[in-house]
Amino acid sequence: QERLVESGGGLVHAGDSLRLSCQASGGSFSNRAMGWFRQVPGKEREFVAAISWSGSATVYAESVQGRATISRDNNKNTASLEMNSLKPEDTAVYFCAAGRRFARAIGEYTFWGQGTQVTVSS
Repeated sequence: QERLVESGGGLVHAGDSLRLSCQASGGSFSNRAMGWFRQVPGKEREFVAAISWSGSATVYAESVQGRATISRDNNKNTASLEMNSLKPEDTAVYFCAAGRRFARAIGEYTFWGQGTQVTVSS
């Protein structure tokens, strides 16, 4: 079974930085595009960043562009999201996802982690 587990969330202050990690197992990680999404109660899950299976291409949401970096280590089956200059608007549950296609759309991803809470205080 494909499994993704996020970690690294927590409570931080505005302007701080953090690194979220996603550990994958049970699948062909190196053949998956990886994405990060976030969601707050009452709202749709929102695209944050994605990276191609090889790591050669990345794409970011406008809301985090310039403040976020997505990366992956196919030898360790991990994907990471580094964010800096965090804002209260970044507060959300962050999910990592795996899919066959490199895309922004949530529907292109098949496997999801359980999410990790990020709270940014002002």
